[in-house]
Amino acid sequence: MIQVGLIAAWLAYLVIGRLVVARLGGVLRDIAFSGLNVVGFYWFFLHGKNDHFNAAFIAYLGLVLGQYAMLRLFGKERNWKSWLAFFTPIAILIAARYLPYGLASVPNDHLRRLSALPLTTYLVGYSYVAFRSSQLVLEVRNGAVPMPSLWQYTGFCLFAPTIPVGPINPYRNFRRAFEPLPPVIPAGRAALRVVVGLVKYLFLGALCDQLGYSALLKNGHYHHWIDLPVAVVFYYLYLYLNFSGFCDMAIGAAGLMGIPVTENFDIPFAARNVKDFWNRWHITLSAYMRDVVFNPLSKFLVRLFGPAQANHAIALAIVVVFLLVGIWHGVGWNYAAFGAAHALGVVVNHYYTIGLKKWLGRDGFRAYNANGWIRSAAVCVTFCYCAASLFLFANTFSEITAIFASLL
Repeated sequence: MIQVGLIAAWLAYLVIGRLVVARLGGVLRDIAFSGLNVVGFYWFFLHGKNDHFNAAFIAYLGLVLGQYAMLRLFGKERNWKSWLAFFTPIAILIAARYLPYGLASVPNDHLRRLSALPLTTYLVGYSYVAFRSSQLVLEVRNGAVPMPSLWQYTGFCLFAPTIPVGPINPYRNFRRAFEPLPPVIPAGRAALRVVVGLVKYLFLGALCDQLGYSALLKNGHYHHWIDLPVAVVFYYLYLYLNFSGFCDMAIGAAGLMGIPVTENFDIPFAARNVKDFWNRWHITLSAYMRDVVFNPLSKFLVRLFGPAQANHAIALAIVVVFLLVGIWHGVGWNYAAFGAAHALGVVVNHYYTIGLKKWLGRDGFRAYNANGWIRSAAVCVTFCYCAASLFLFANTFSEITAIFASLL
């Protein structure tokens, strides 16, 4: 019965959203759309749990309003002040993830009960809100978009379909739906995208999960060594189906309202190296880290070390970016190790490509990339490497120890 009610609520949200975007205009449309998403955010993600989540909703709105105030104050500044607005949501995200959860010494019983869960439990989807809103600061500062009104800002930050797992849709793409000539998104195609996402998320992903780490290896029994590579492969498949399925539903639901959302996956299993993998997997996160971290950091390091050391400066920037990617995914050394593994893969590809170009020359390098056998081998190696690296993503170090202890 709860699921039926939830489906009915989502259908009502999508229908009302479609009418608001398509039929209203001007400030009235922005106010209505903002109100719809404030209500939708509360109803879908915080309603019906406990009083702590009701308080979290008020706090969440307060954080969004605080971010907007910083954007209005400093967003158009061309000096260090604009970074105050940029880092405000990032600082809140870091505090929510890394501040100690237990407040046993606090005399207030309510605060102690509130701290029983991680703050990120209450700040649902805030990591994606933080990235979208910080990216918006740069868009405003660089003149890519005009300063949004409060209604436009809240409607963008709290847009319900992209709250749980993204994608990190840029504001300039989001606002295309509100232009005089909005993009045409066929309703049938958007609805089919939702159905495909549901099948991937609820059915195919659930099947693969049965052969992943939790179901196959973390059951307290001893296992043959072959179970480990099976779990490695099927966890990779499960994670893709689960994550991309959710993104399909988000993109399809947004499309039903007439709002374009940036794609987040592009056949990652066909990647021929780890760098190519990140151009196909979680594309919006890759684009954010490239534009916000890698490009300015690599330019700074090249100036610092000199043009002669440019390749090494770029390699260092790659390491920093992927360590941040790993830490962003979660709290724990295993996430940092996951980021380091991908940093190693991209850095090795970076130097390998440089050496190959020197050795083969321009024509030889082009022929190398066009060779089907080489591409097939590269795709297989990349698939195995990325699947193996997710072993660190899926398991804490204590769980890794237990898994190896269970293998005969």
